[in-house]
Amino acid sequence: MNPESKPASETPSSIGFSQDDFAKALQEHDYTFQKGQMVRGRVAVHSPEGAYIEIGGKSTAFVPLQEAALETVTDLSTVLPLNEELDFLITREQNEEGQVTLSRRQLQIQRLWDTLLDKQEEQQALQVRVTGSNKGGVTVDVMGLRGFIPRSHLNRRDNMNTLKGETLTVSFLEVNPDTRKLVLSERLASQATTFNQLEVGQLVEGRIANIKPFGLFVDLGNTTGLIHIKQISQSYIESLSSQFSMGQSIKAIIISIDEGKGRISLSTRVLENYPGEVLENMAEVIASAEARRERAAKSLQNN
Repeated sequence: MNPESKPASETPSSIGFSQDDFAKALQEHDYTFQKGQMVRGRVAVHSPEGAYIEIGGKSTAFVPLQEAALETVTDLSTVLPLNEELDFLITREQNEEGQVTLSRRQLQIQRLWDTLLDKQEEQQALQVRVTGSNKGGVTVDVMGLRGFIPRSHLNRRDNMNTLKGETLTVSFLEVNPDTRKLVLSERLASQATTFNQLEVGQLVEGRIANIKPFGLFVDLGNTTGLIHIKQISQSYIESLSSQFSMGQSIKAIIISIDEGKGRISLSTRVLENYPGEVLENMAEVIASAEARRERAAKSLQNN
């Protein structure tokens, strides 16, 4: 007999690979699937109810039509092309037939919340589309998720129904994936944009929005500034309401900005050529405010 030939009776154990080894190898390549686990699979078959996915092992996997994508799907091939490898989230473990239920939609939602949390941490603004309104505010579409902007955080609070379909720039108030709570603010986003355009020493123009014993609140468009009574004039003022009126146009110099607290402090005092000029001849101060601005800005820098 040829010494190199193998006996017909030779078994796997005689060549170093026993039945136990074989069973162990199968066990090592066994697949276990748990709810909440992310898996990668290949789209194998389309059906009217959904798609069948190959995810390895002896188990079959199925994606219901309503779980195929974040948006409503009428043609599976547009979101789950055949033979494409994609990530899915397991939403139901093996049933009695060994089938696992998957969702592409839930995975996309999970990733969207992660993205929004990152944007919130980085204080990024984003654009959203208004989808509806109620007495408390408006609902918005946020990258496919439902968000809410309270009425107090809208720039336009009257006739909120007219906002439907509009795109708004917003920042975050609350992002909570656990409770699916997503609250946004258009007002804060506008304020942040405005603050980025302002600096100490800048001349701004607005209208008096409120008169208080301690100062004047000036509407600057997307934000409000305060001229404290001590910053209105170098002369003493007994009553602001007797000197100024609501809606009156006024120019002032920015003397401090506190973005964290949303505060802008203004001054007309630094524009005066002599004590009391703002009270005696406001029209002249406003008319020549630009020429006076450079001197006022230098004065602030020295202080």
